[in-house]
Amino acid sequence: MAIPRRAGVRGHRGQFFADEIVDFHGLLITSRTRTWLDCARKMSIEELTVVADHLLRIPRSGFEARSEPYATREELADMLDRHKGTPGIRKARLALELARVGSDSAPETRLRLALEYAGLPEPQLNVPTELSAGVVRQPDLAYPEQKVAVEYEGEGHSDAAQIIRDIAREEDFARAGWLAVRVSKRHMHNDARLAVAKIPSALVSRGWSPK
Repeated sequence: MAIPRRAGVRGHRGQFFADEIVDFHGLLITSRTRTWLDCARKMSIEELTVVADHLLRIPRSGFEARSEPYATREELADMLDRHKGTPGIRKARLALELARVGSDSAPETRLRLALEYAGLPEPQLNVPTELSAGVVRQPDLAYPEQKVAVEYEGEGHSDAAQIIRDIAREEDFARAGWLAVRVSKRHMHNDARLAVAKIPSALVSRGWSPK
């Protein structure tokens, strides 16, 4: 097969197994897991971890037209084993080690990684938590032992109706003795330094001590 050559197009040759090519409305494209591996050539470890978290994420029933994740950890590992020596594969292996099931967005993954790099405990991710009888909340990141909930609030949280829901959520946490730490896009600049600075003080105020 000839490599495509035209303005704005750069062609590549590669080795593909049959299940790495899928039909998307009549167009043959690489599968999600194979595309993730191919992106390892150019992406950073953090970027690859963001994508891996997205692939591993379990859909929320009632909100999405699927019930299974795009990939399992075993499927991503198998993709790496198939293509040993591929450029970027070391970064992909490190990203898979860092990947977790539970992040609902790229900022949540980046925040989790920033906390890990800062030496903070690994939080739970979007785990339903019963605060009181009939009141269940699902904090983006949580430290149940210290009762600290970390919520990332993107642009959608500026909507008037969402603001009301956010206030109600924070009140639910407060009534249950939890401390809610709110993180916005502003806190994520410069490797999430502002966000990372907020969370240790919250944990310490709840009895956690750095080792």
